[in-house]
Amino acid sequence: MNGVELQEHARARVQQLPGANLEHPFGPGWEVYKVRDKVFMLLTDVTGEPIVVVKTDPDDSKALQEQHDGITPGYHMNKKRWITLHPSGGLPETLIDDLVTDSYLLVVANLPRAKRPVDPATFARDVR
Repeated sequence: MNGVELQEHARARVQQLPGANLEHPFGPGWEVYKVRDKVFMLLTDVTGEPIVVVKTDPDDSKALQEQHDGITPGYHMNKKRWITLHPSGGLPETLIDDLVTDSYLLVVANLPRAKRPVDPATFARDVR
């Protein structure tokens, strides 16, 4: 999967996530995806290749980086809570889907119940 395909696949997954929206607060070189004004995914090519940056559980971050050459610490983000997906790593589409969804659900779970667009516990089962 090349970089354009990686980003297109991540964008397509976001379309299935209720309440997700796209903003450009850092200028045209960055796509910032939010749910209820909280960031859960960034897309950019300022590094010289199209990348996807997603939030992850700190316990999963290190394991994912050890298991996949295409996953590194989050570009310009907290290195324990964010990871970067690279096109050169040959990441399976199902893994990309799961990582985008997990990032979204991590943010949703920390929202006040009244602001949550979905119930994170049931949505995780229904969408996969």
